[in-house]
Amino acid sequence: MAKLILAIDDDKLVHHIIEESLAGFCKIIHAKDGDEGLRLTKKYKPDIILLDIEMPGKSGFDVCQVIKKNEQTKDIPVMFLSSNIELADRVKGYSAGASDYIAKPFNAQELMARIKVLYEYRQQGIKLKNDVEHAEKTAQIAMTESGDMGRIMRFVGQSYHANNFQLLSEYFLAFFTPFNLDVVVVFWYKSQGIFYSLQSAVCPLEQELLEQHRYAQRFVDVAASTIINYPKVSLLIKNMPVDDTAKFGRYKDLFPHILEITNEKAITIQNNENSYEQAAQIGIALEDIVKQLVSQNQAQNSITKQFIEQLHELDCAIKLQKESDKLCDLTPYFTKLDQTMQLFTSANSDLAFIKCQLKQISETRNELLVSLRSNAGELVLQNTTENNDIELF
Repeated sequence: MAKLILAIDDDKLVHHIIEESLAGFCKIIHAKDGDEGLRLTKKYKPDIILLDIEMPGKSGFDVCQVIKKNEQTKDIPVMFLSSNIELADRVKGYSAGASDYIAKPFNAQELMARIKVLYEYRQQGIKLKNDVEHAEKTAQIAMTESGDMGRIMRFVGQSYHANNFQLLSEYFLAFFTPFNLDVVVVFWYKSQGIFYSLQSAVCPLEQELLEQHRYAQRFVDVAASTIINYPKVSLLIKNMPVDDTAKFGRYKDLFPHILEITNEKAITIQNNENSYEQAAQIGIALEDIVKQLVSQNQAQNSITKQFIEQLHELDCAIKLQKESDKLCDLTPYFTKLDQTMQLFTSANSDLAFIKCQLKQISETRNELLVSLRSNAGELVLQNTTENNDIELF
């Protein structure tokens, strides 16, 4: 089925550019203002809405808010079209409910690429809705825990069994289900973010918002959303209860505990990944050394054979000289022997270099083993502490 795009803009030229840019890629319907756009949205329920901000009558922000308040249309991704590129405008767009933001003028390739991302985001959202039953079961299990500390202790126990970010994110997101909060978590791994969400897919603006504030202070409040930052993990709470002062303060006191635990686990996962990569590199290096040793052994055998043949030739020349009782020039024989001795010297130098490489790899391997044993010891200690704490609790 072709993608259905609704373009809402008061500029005929923009509609023409959109039509030209997306021709053959998707089906497009057009609206000249906000009221017509809302009517067509309700009637056709498009896959994606392209929405101008500055229009006569309802602004793009107003139209977006109406779309997001309607149960039938709230899940449709909205991309704002605007010549304003300041971060404050993008944040305002996100607060209104937009999923992405593209600056005018735009080119066909950029628009098509962003449409593809939003369409994939929409499909992910539809798929995740089918998993609501699973989420509700998880919530029921979590609700049986006695209070906030019970939930935290349950997460602590689960997190020790998580050996990758996917599993850790499932436990982490399940923690927030009983609070009826829509959250996004990102793990900062190797200079990039790995994003997860339970309620819906993670839209481009949410990713941008988290990336923009990664190195900001611990708490960042954006309208009704709150970002909580730790070095290896950040949390975006999209529906923070800002009007409920008591609950708002309680959440800000409680959630850093779960993030601190998650941050430490993320560090452990990253260290383990680094160890696996280092072990793989050691394996590759050892394979290379084995190849070098085989080649070196063949070279040594060849040189030795050559040396024996040259000694034999020299011995024959000396015997012939004695039998004929005539002096002959033995210099060429000694020259060949000198050259062969130089080859021996070079081969020994190569062998010494290989031994040095082997020593370095051995030291790296020993360091890795010490690190792995240390991590294993910490895990045993943590598990012991965990069991004792739960028993006491």
